[in-house]
Amino acid sequence: METFLVLGLLGSTFAMVFSKRISALIGNFALQSFFLCLFSFMEALKGNHLGLYLISGLILVLKVILIPQIIRYVAVNIKSDENLGFFISPQLSLVCALVLTYLAWLLASTVFMGQPILIRIFGATAFSMVSLGIFLMIFRIIALAQVIGLLAMENGIFLLASAVSGGMPFIVEMAIFFDIFVGVVILGIFIFRINKLFVGIDVSKLNSLKG
Repeated sequence: METFLVLGLLGSTFAMVFSKRISALIGNFALQSFFLCLFSFMEALKGNHLGLYLISGLILVLKVILIPQIIRYVAVNIKSDENLGFFISPQLSLVCALVLTYLAWLLASTVFMGQPILIRIFGATAFSMVSLGIFLMIFRIIALAQVIGLLAMENGIFLLASAVSGGMPFIVEMAIFFDIFVGVVILGIFIFRINKLFVGIDVSKLNSLKG
C-alpha cells in the first residue's frame, strides 16, 4: 500500500508539472491531495490516532473538494485562458522534475541516514513535492498556477511531518488548514483584482511595472 501511495503522490505531482491547461492542473492537485488523504488515513489506522482521522477528513473536504472548486470558480469568472503559459516547455519541465526528484532522494538519504528505507522514500517524496511546488510557482505564467504551487508545497510539508514524526500537534494542523483556506480565498480575491487591473493574470506582464 505504501508503494501505491508513493507512486500516486509522485505521479500526480509530475502530472501537475506537465499539465498544459489550468483545469488539468487543478485536477492533478486534487488527485495529489486525495493520495495525501489516503496516506493520512493509513497513518491514523496504524497508530489509532484520532487527530489524523480528523485531518484526513479535512484534507478530503478542503483540498480534494472545496479548494479545487474555489480555484475553478475563480478561473471561470475571470475568464482565464485555459493555457497555463510556460517560461520553459513542458518537456524541459519534465526533465527538471526528474532532476529535482533525484536531488530530493539524495537529500532524504542524507537527512534520514540510518532510518528505515520507507522513511527515506517518504522523505524523498515530500522533498520532491516541495521542490516541484516551488518549480510551478517560478516557471508558470498564469497566477493561479502560483496558488496551486503553494498548496502543493504545503502538501509536501504535511507529508514530511506525518511520515517522519507521526504528524504535527492537532491544534497546529488545524491552524494550518484554516490559514490555507483563508489564504486561498484571499489569493482568489487578489487574482480577481489583478485580472481587473491588467485585463489578465499573466504574471509576466508585471515586468512592465519595473522602473
